[in-house]
Amino acid sequence: MQHKPTITIFILFFSITLTSYGQKLVNSPYSRFNIGTLAPVGSFRNLGMGGVGTAFRDNNSIQYSNPASYSSLDTNSFNFDFGIDYSKSVLSEGMSHYSSQDMNFDHLLMGFPLAKGWGVGVGVIPVSSGYYNVAELVSTGNTVIGNYESDHSGSGGFSNFFLGSGIKITKNFSAGVNMNVLFGQVNRINQFIFDDPNVFYNNSTERLKMTGVNFNYGVQYNAIIKKDYFFNAGVSLNANKYYNSKYEKLTYKFTAYNTRDTLTYISNDSSSAFIPGTLRFGISAGKKNKFTTGIDYVITNWSKSKISGATGSVADTRTLLFGAEFIPDKFSNFSLLKRIEYRIGGHIGNNYLVIDGEQVKEYGASCGIGLPLRRSLSTVNLFFDYTKKTGPTGSILPIEDYYNIGISLNIYDFWFIKRKYE
Repeated sequence: MQHKPTITIFILFFSITLTSYGQKLVNSPYSRFNIGTLAPVGSFRNLGMGGVGTAFRDNNSIQYSNPASYSSLDTNSFNFDFGIDYSKSVLSEGMSHYSSQDMNFDHLLMGFPLAKGWGVGVGVIPVSSGYYNVAELVSTGNTVIGNYESDHSGSGGFSNFFLGSGIKITKNFSAGVNMNVLFGQVNRINQFIFDDPNVFYNNSTERLKMTGVNFNYGVQYNAIIKKDYFFNAGVSLNANKYYNSKYEKLTYKFTAYNTRDTLTYISNDSSSAFIPGTLRFGISAGKKNKFTTGIDYVITNWSKSKISGATGSVADTRTLLFGAEFIPDKFSNFSLLKRIEYRIGGHIGNNYLVIDGEQVKEYGASCGIGLPLRRSLSTVNLFFDYTKKTGPTGSILPIEDYYNIGISLNIYDFWFIKRKYE
């Protein structure tokens, strides 16, 4: 290999990733339910275009939402992508506002070819975050019991390690498959503390751990309409899966004087956690090295999910993603501004959570840029996304305005090339 430092960086960040995933500390009450707040799918290039990417295929980015895209990787090339993001959540309830923020390592992706028209993708990506911290002072109006404080907190999350391959079957058709390894756990604590120290406080702790292997299948059709103009269509399916799960719940009462009494203990260790599959349809069109547009439609039947200890109801989701990218002059020798990749996009659909009998609504807009490195196809990608979540009117949950900013380094390099000496 020509550049050994690249492999060293990969090993370093891979180790960091395994210990960092699922620990995003942005306080969102929506993370209290089911498996938490779901992470968007795609690299930062995709997220700058609303998350679209099912029909995308090019030689210098990794489109893991459809493994058929790996067949487009250049022979003798090497793609490496890692990023960090900063997130801020602003909760609004009437005239009251609360915000929290956190910076976190987001993803690590790598792609390389095995032969012409045959590529491999590997990486670690976030699935969900279960962090939240909600407290409320409750006035009972009962002179015997008195008032009490209700505290609810959660931590942890789930991640995927994926390894996949895509191959070009014919001139226009490609197919691929990802093996996804789900891992992680969420922890929840619910505590009720009374003003009267002689009254028993109530406490319950929950832990849900899930692991398992699943597969994501994809196909793509690509055609050249005329010189440099293209049209792509893609479909990918993340299959239904029963995962190994372990759920524990301990409920006990205690006093301010350290008197403690266990009320119930539940332990469920089985393969009963069922997560439904996700079906993605996408099309894209544009001019090579000039502009790209795309639309995705994503379907997940969350109403069929069965997860031990899941709080609240869930419903099927239908999400529309759309975006575009424009490059004034990708190969300009004199102007950096002309080589910058400009992106914009949006997404609209329903969240998978149902609160007070009504499904949570979710929509947002995004933008981004790709800054090319000098004398290289490598880029620094930046994106900004704004997402709004609204529950039913009068719900216990506030409106959430979620801001996400990310920066990633996409390295395009060559390997297995012999040096030539004169």
